[in-house]
Amino acid sequence: MPTPRAGLCLCVIIPALNEERSLPLVLDSLAATRRSLAEASPGIDLREIIVVDNGSTDATPRVAAAAGATVLREPRRGYGQACLAGLDHLERQPCDLVAFLDADFADDPAQLVELTAPIARKEADLVLGSRLLGSPEPGALLPQARYGNRLSVALIRLLYGHRYTDLGPFRAIGHAAIRSLGMSDRSFGWTVEMQVKALQAGLRVREIPVVYRRRVGESKISGTLSGTIKAGAKILWTIVRLRLQGGGAITPARAPSSDR
Repeated sequence: MPTPRAGLCLCVIIPALNEERSLPLVLDSLAATRRSLAEASPGIDLREIIVVDNGSTDATPRVAAAAGATVLREPRRGYGQACLAGLDHLERQPCDLVAFLDADFADDPAQLVELTAPIARKEADLVLGSRLLGSPEPGALLPQARYGNRLSVALIRLLYGHRYTDLGPFRAIGHAAIRSLGMSDRSFGWTVEMQVKALQAGLRVREIPVVYRRRVGESKISGTLSGTIKAGAKILWTIVRLRLQGGGAITPARAPSSDR
């Protein structure tokens, strides 16, 4: 098996809105993961952890700064808006790999080792953590989230010819690759925009199973009826809109794969 290239650096972007309870758990785990990355894949250095405060009214930015994270303030609300702010920061300080991780401690940051390895070995351009291929803790994925995922990935398969299993937020991608996608969604459509545009661009996509825990604190989306409806509508419209804008199905030669 080929070994990772030497000298790769990784930056992690964490959008955060009122996550003072969960964020210390995430950042502590990332500190341990930095050591694991160095031991398991010596060529990958976790250079920077970027917490994008998306208008918190609690101690989220103070907690992040105390743990040594880079804190960016993005008062314009929206998950995609926060992610775009993180990417804009990286334009000034480029890195090789970018990972996206939620601040609620539902994902296991230690699995960054598995997410980044295929990219470092030049086997994939985008690696997605699939909660449905993995081991979701009872109650971690609410019924509406499961149903919404199934509907969304079925629509992607119909319109683009690729079978995803999840739209989970935990993912890693080459910095050059994500720059090439021209990401623009500022709210709930961010994750699916990346996945659809990756297919349109012919990127090599891989899904791997990830652990998924019950989040610390309340969900900003699936925990409320209005949030679920708004997110679901935005995700489905994003899939259709990108198809109408001219992106067709991927070719069989470039078909991405899933680790099952």
